[in-house]
Amino acid sequence: MSLAIMAAFSQSASAQTTPPKNESAEKTDAKAAKPESKVAVDPKIQKVEVQGARNYDERRQDTATKIVVTQEDIVRYGDTTISEVLKRLPGVTIGGVQGRGGDIRMRGLGAGYTQILLNGEPSPPGFSLDSLSPDLIERIEVIRAATADLSTQSIAGAINIVLKKSVQTAQKELKIGLFEDGGKFGENLNYQVSDKAGRMSYSLSGNVTHGQYERPSYYDEIGTDANGKTNLIRRTDTLGWGTFNSLGFSPRVNWNFENGDTLTTQSFVNANRFTGHNRESSNTTLGILPTYVSDSQEIQSDFTMFRTNLNWIHKLEDSAKLDMKLGVNYNKRNSDVELLGFDINSGQILDRKTTSGATDKGLTMSGKYSAPFVQDHSFVFGWDGAYSKRSETRVQNDVVNTAISLLHPINLNETFDADVTRLAVFAQDEWNVSKQLSVYAGLRWEGLDTSSRGNTYSEVHNKSSVWSPILQTLYKLPDSKNDQVRFGITRTYKAPDTSRLIPRRYISNNNSATSPDSIGNPNLKPELAWGLDAAYEHYLPGGGMLSASVFMRKIDDITRTQLSNINGIWVSMPVNDGQATTRGIELEAKLPLRAMMSGAPAIDFRANVSFNWSDLSTVPGPNNRLDSQTPISANLGVDYKLDKLPLTIGGNASFQDGGPIRISAVQSTYSTPKRVLDLYALWKFDPKTNLRVSIGNALHQDNIGASTYADSNGSLVQTTTTPTTVTARVMFEHKF
Repeated sequence: MSLAIMAAFSQSASAQTTPPKNESAEKTDAKAAKPESKVAVDPKIQKVEVQGARNYDERRQDTATKIVVTQEDIVRYGDTTISEVLKRLPGVTIGGVQGRGGDIRMRGLGAGYTQILLNGEPSPPGFSLDSLSPDLIERIEVIRAATADLSTQSIAGAINIVLKKSVQTAQKELKIGLFEDGGKFGENLNYQVSDKAGRMSYSLSGNVTHGQYERPSYYDEIGTDANGKTNLIRRTDTLGWGTFNSLGFSPRVNWNFENGDTLTTQSFVNANRFTGHNRESSNTTLGILPTYVSDSQEIQSDFTMFRTNLNWIHKLEDSAKLDMKLGVNYNKRNSDVELLGFDINSGQILDRKTTSGATDKGLTMSGKYSAPFVQDHSFVFGWDGAYSKRSETRVQNDVVNTAISLLHPINLNETFDADVTRLAVFAQDEWNVSKQLSVYAGLRWEGLDTSSRGNTYSEVHNKSSVWSPILQTLYKLPDSKNDQVRFGITRTYKAPDTSRLIPRRYISNNNSATSPDSIGNPNLKPELAWGLDAAYEHYLPGGGMLSASVFMRKIDDITRTQLSNINGIWVSMPVNDGQATTRGIELEAKLPLRAMMSGAPAIDFRANVSFNWSDLSTVPGPNNRLDSQTPISANLGVDYKLDKLPLTIGGNASFQDGGPIRISAVQSTYSTPKRVLDLYALWKFDPKTNLRVSIGNALHQDNIGASTYADSNGSLVQTTTTPTTVTARVMFEHKF
């Protein structure tokens, strides 16, 4: 078939009817066309080719706004964890020390404001995205505005990890990697095999990782009295080191039945072992000594996870469809910790042994019915439910050297159980009003029932429910094929974590205003938010685009941390206190140079920047932002595919601003801006064999954070400095 003829009719394909919207989780690439028989054609007769639907561009064509990251982008840097992939996406930041992972945030907000989904379902308790290999992922959806078919616990937004389902061709793939972090080495191995057998297709994936780490840090404490005179000067040096090992196995099986039904089962089995050591030594040049002048800690933790899902899709008459899912998950963690505390003369004053264990069991059930009842409408009705049970034990035995210490032993034998039931029902419709305008409307009711029992506190019962109306629109400008605007109104919420509802006390080793004990609050209510989203998008040739979006959230019953001094012991507790408003601007650009300039090198530019603001009504300003919100984040990425060599090189520079945050009238924090540079090179020996080399955190900037408490009696400032390291990875990839 002539390439010239195909090119001549490529534009006509864009005018054809696109696939139904809002079914992105089930779209697959069209099968390759069968070879045509050779037939003599009169050159005077024009040949017309009828093409099938091309790849569906979800971001551009779906009414509900989202950013879609393909598998090619996911594996580009040879990342071994999902958090490393997410940190380069527009509006997404990672908390904690750069290069080491942390909580995932959208629009600068963590602490539960960002919903993490796995195949459209909330990730179960105890589940970590980093336990998934990036090779298992088909795409990542960054959902800025909520939709009714997904949980609306997404005030900042949601990130949906969509796993691979279909198997197109038989394939075997082996990846062998070596990595180095601060002079410590590790290895990882990943193997996948996929094939078809009649109407059944399957894929098996396994991965093994071994690594080591060594991480020094130090923190300084400066205290003053009511007159501003310095009464405390202390420096504490810490060193952590250890090893980690993980083993994962992920089978997936698909059946296609003669009546058009499909049945898919997908499972995950992960086992992890962590062995760590930590030493602290403080030097107090002014003021009272801490409880422990030095201490050492040894930790051994084992974690196992099992998750399996069954998905049945039944096709009905008139293009209707019933989609049912059933899932089971089981997580178990066991930890043994020994803490040794020493006085100024290196005499051992404490030997604390702690054994803890936790088990999470869960069941999920969901279903949705979709049918085109009315022309130009796509109706979906469904339900979503989950039940989880958590059991935890903690035994602590203290041996105190009473000959040299006045400490009192704290011996604990704690047990508790927590049950969480979630149920939601929803209805939604996507209406193609005209060629230019489409409207998405949805309504979701979601209820949560949490109960907990323990041997150290009375039974806790917390019930809440939220109605979430949602409206989104997509308007394609009539005089342009490449410009469109979006607008959305959403009702979302943030439910309190189970751990924050339980009135159980967690003890700090060296209690202070900047390092307090913590306890849960059974009276916490959900935070409720109304949201506005708007965006303008301009699409360029070859997949390029320019986008500008704005958002605002008005949040009621905001949860913040309240610090109290109870009988000389500092204790922090979450409380509902007032309102908060957050707003922001996000800009994004994708510029494939060759698609826009003939004869240009094959260079692709990617850039995004986000500005976020927020304020709390019950916290005095300035800087009364939501806790830990990132005010500015930005990424600049470049990919260059050489013409004369089978080599692709690229890099990504990211920036996360920090600055001061006012938590309460007496508390504030500060974090230094973070700058990270990642580089990679990909050499293709042949279509089936690659060598990928990557450098992470090339700038290895120190991470600096500070915590301050100040009242009429004086102040205490703790500043923590954590050096970071450059990481290097080499990955050999071969397909059989």
